Amino acid sequence: MQGCGNSYIYVDCFNQSVNNPAAFARKVSDVHTGIGADGLILILPSFTADARMRIFNADGSEGAMCGNGIRCVAKYLYDNHLVRSTHIKIETASGIRALTLQLVAGQVKKVMVDMGAPCFEPGRVPMVGFLRPVINSQITVQGYPYTVTALNIGNPHCVLFCKDVDKLNLERLAPAFGRSGIFPQGVNVEFVQVLAQGKLKMRVFERGSGETFGCGSGSCAAAVAAIATSRALRNTDITVQQPGGTVTVRYTDTVLLIGDACTVCSGTIEDY
Repeated sequence: MQGCGNSYIYVDCFNQSVNNPAAFARKVSDVHTGIGADGLILILPSFTADARMRIFNADGSEGAMCGNGIRCVAKYLYDNHLVRSTHIKIETASGIRALTLQLVAGQVKKVMVDMGAPCFEPGRVPMVGFLRPVINSQITVQGYPYTVTALNIGNPHCVLFCKDVDKLNLERLAPAFGRSGIFPQGVNVEFVQVLAQGKLKMRVFERGSGETFGCGSGSCAAAVAAIATSRALRNTDITVQQPGGTVTVRYTDTVLLIGDACTVCSGTIEDY
């Protein structure tokens, strides 16, 4: 399934289990010897919500939250009759998230996710060496100064605003942020260009998957950082354009993420 071009392999674990999900994620995510995806998402029973999700990146590391992935989990649950309400809750490693489903011809087309409130506190991003929130502030990575905004919205994010994101070499620039020692758990790095009022263009380098076509929590981080640095307005719809598509973010008391959820194919993996 994919949302905004962010593709994951989803496994229904209500009646089966995956013994070694980290190794399984690496195998099936490989584009040459596996199916090819940004990672693996397990859909599991929950005692506190309609379902629980676990996210494993393409490198096998476990993620805490995936804004695009959770929308696809919601679509799977509804379209496969595991839930029948258009208002559901899904448990993640970052907490329980409430979702509202938009139906077309009886199937989920779009989903709105309440991503919770962003956190700028350095210790909870987490990042080290800073006592105050890093908002439009300078950090040094491999001897070079960068003006960034750092926050956590389910995952750690570092947002940089640029004039032209298409000209950047993310494979060269982005990994240095995760290896800098500033972000002890690694970091998703968003490079963001302001196109117009309420319109952003973003490329993202995810800590466990590299550059991806889209990132839901990254889109939220980009929009929140734009508001925090007076590049966008709060309580308005902000569109975030990415290589895989566009999502809408609205920051009120919490951050709402609105976007598509699409099934690409389904099948059975016989040998893993």
